[in-house]
Amino acid sequence: MELLSSAVEILARWDVILALLVGSVGGVLIGAIPGVGPAVAIAILLPATFSMDPIVGLTVLLGIYGSSMYGGAIPAILINTPGTAVNALTTYDGFPMTARGEARRALSLAYSASFFGGVFSVVCLILFAPVLARIAPMFGSREIFLAALLGLILVVIAHRGQTLIAGALAFFGIFLNTVGLEPVKYSKRYTFDQSWLSSGVDLIVVVLGLFALSQAFYLLQGDDEKVRLTPLRGGLFQGLRELSRHPRVAGVSGAFGVVMGMIPGVGEFTAQFMSYTSAQRSSKRPEDFGHGSSEGLIASETSNNAVPAAAMVPLLALGIPGEALTAMMLSVFYVHNVVPGPQLFQNDMPFVVALYLALLVLNVLVLIFLLSATGHLVKVVKIPNRFLGVGILTLSFVGVYSLRNSFTDCLIAACFGVFGFVLKRLSLPAVPIVLGMVLGGIMEVKLRAGMARVKAPLDFIDRPITMILFVMILGVLALHIRYVLIERRKLKEAKWSARKRSTRFGMQMFRRRDYLSTERGKKVREKRSKYVPRSTGPRSPR
Repeated sequence: MELLSSAVEILARWDVILALLVGSVGGVLIGAIPGVGPAVAIAILLPATFSMDPIVGLTVLLGIYGSSMYGGAIPAILINTPGTAVNALTTYDGFPMTARGEARRALSLAYSASFFGGVFSVVCLILFAPVLARIAPMFGSREIFLAALLGLILVVIAHRGQTLIAGALAFFGIFLNTVGLEPVKYSKRYTFDQSWLSSGVDLIVVVLGLFALSQAFYLLQGDDEKVRLTPLRGGLFQGLRELSRHPRVAGVSGAFGVVMGMIPGVGEFTAQFMSYTSAQRSSKRPEDFGHGSSEGLIASETSNNAVPAAAMVPLLALGIPGEALTAMMLSVFYVHNVVPGPQLFQNDMPFVVALYLALLVLNVLVLIFLLSATGHLVKVVKIPNRFLGVGILTLSFVGVYSLRNSFTDCLIAACFGVFGFVLKRLSLPAVPIVLGMVLGGIMEVKLRAGMARVKAPLDFIDRPITMILFVMILGVLALHIRYVLIERRKLKEAKWSARKRSTRFGMQMFRRRDYLSTERGKKVREKRSKYVPRSTGPRSPR
């Protein structure tokens, strides 16, 4: 009770309450505008949060992170355009319900499912907090290094079909972190006698360039879309009653979100598709999925809203972010000299509980706001793309310059903005760069500290947790190699089947040419040449 009362005292401050309101309402508005998303908003707001108390700054960022998915369901359901990337699956069943004239029912169901997923994950975290407090002190330098390495590997292999480029971008992020003064002896690395490189490449500058500026360039080069809204009819509270009829789907989807959120590099997409597939297999009407199924909508929205709170587990317990948004939040900790990890649970447990309670209150505030203001809120989807692009561009450069009052930072951010724009046009991920910068710094410091007590290679994994993490790394790599080999075999079989079954004349000639180039084909040609004499002169007219 004393711990809970201390956490409530932290939340009862007027600036924390204001941060809860701004984060919850602002996140919904940002999520409801297609093309912006929480990553852009958090990147823009990061410089402003550095002057706040840690609990205030993190509450604002957590509010935007969690509530943006609520808002992202609005355009996904009404105009078949997801407000955030993780709301893409919501369009499968949300928009068909709108086409049937059930837009308000779909919105109400999405809000209710999102609320359940958010509250479910926070309750799980509060229950797990004592366990985390006991386990966290067992992690030393070697354990944290291996956990960070595992997280980086999971992030890379999570990009199926783009593993090599994701790995290259992650190593590029690690390289960017090495530029400047190294953290032990303060010797210069990769500065080339340039004074502006001595301080290194700032993480926030890279984040603003890759996410905010690149999105601004993307919006500015496109055309404004004309949006037609469907009038809303019915009551918004009916979704709460409908959700109560599907407790199994909501519970299983929430569990998927919590488990996947705690694994670095996995996140909302895996949780969504696993919960959606599970709901479809166990449903009495699987044929309705993709055509306006309430169970499909519940599975999608419950799982993706259960992830944000769960993603805080590796961040708070080990200081290891699992995705770009939690990596941005880690910088807020570092600015205020609050180091997440084992010591945080030992020395500042009321702060951790206050964060959990803030997440719980945020979900309640968002639900109340949405149930009362949806009629006016849907108009945000009409904001022109180019207007958004100019606004994001201006705010991004203001944020970059305010960091260190440096024009050089603005140029670096612009370069990374162009680089991020190129990645976006090529459909390549930018997240591995950010996580490479963050995890690379953690790995370097912890590896140096851990190697001080290592005399033989096997000494590095001589403790139970290090051995478990090492075996997990080998297991993950083995599973990925197996997956790659299976995919290659399937691709070869598909190509062979296409060549064999094709009836096109060109493909038939291609197969005939291949056959004639073999040893047997050469013998057939020699045999035929004996009976078919070659004509050397002009043909005689008939």
